[in-house]
Amino acid sequence: MRAFRSATPTSLGAPWHAGPPLDGAAHDDDHAGAPRARQVRTVWISDVHLGTPGCQARALLDFLKHVECDTLYLVGDIIDGWQLRRTWYWPQTHNDVVQKLLRKARKGTRVIFIPGNHDEFGRKYLDHNFGGIEVAEEWLHTTADGRLLWVTHGDLYDGVIQCARWLAYVGDSAYEFVLRLNRHLNSWRARMGLPYWSLSRYLKLKVKRAVSYVNDFEEALARETRKRGAQGVVCGHIHHAEMRDIGGVLYCNDGDWVESLTALVEHADGRLEILDWAAEMARVGTAAQ
Repeated sequence: MRAFRSATPTSLGAPWHAGPPLDGAAHDDDHAGAPRARQVRTVWISDVHLGTPGCQARALLDFLKHVECDTLYLVGDIIDGWQLRRTWYWPQTHNDVVQKLLRKARKGTRVIFIPGNHDEFGRKYLDHNFGGIEVAEEWLHTTADGRLLWVTHGDLYDGVIQCARWLAYVGDSAYEFVLRLNRHLNSWRARMGLPYWSLSRYLKLKVKRAVSYVNDFEEALARETRKRGAQGVVCGHIHHAEMRDIGGVLYCNDGDWVESLTALVEHADGRLEILDWAAEMARVGTAAQ
């Protein structure tokens, strides 16, 4: 395990609390009624899965346009190497996401990329810098109110990935099949004037074994966080955005940009909040594609 690095000096103190909806100054927008530009201290996003039809790149571009931050963490599975090895899929919007991230780095945002299992090729380049994007195995982030957060994708603490990798590949193919069904379902729902609904997310929350898998994953991350002496963990991997206390450890999962369209943000005073960008776009009438 490589040595941790911390984005800011460490000092422990204030309690955890989620923040209210973000505010910010007005911003030039491409569509009327669009979200106002927002400034936060830190943003965590993961599980974008560029290179797959399920990636909702337009929604992510909308988010990156309207949310500015000092530090942006890319918490793994940004590019889906597994899928690209099977079938090449790379539309212009996926290239636009990469260019947007590089542009943010050039303009002063600190961008830190922590590879996951789908973009594990990035682990060959730890401690390197590509166009201003730093690559690291994991990170220790200190919030503005002095709490220490361990940042990791989470796949290294997933028993299926570590002990039965073949099963993970089978599960990934099944997941892609469900996502294809989901796209057809939501195409029909859109024609009927109904909002977006995630079949895979529903199954994940309703199937008993899937719920048990999620709980085991969260508990494993909480135990590992205690060992590292951190007060909280930020991860991705399981496509389930959540922020809750697990035995005194703040567990934060920033979700994904395939199903939930969520990000974790830190406000200027250290408050943490999960942003649901699907709900934000629905509010202003912006469609994800």
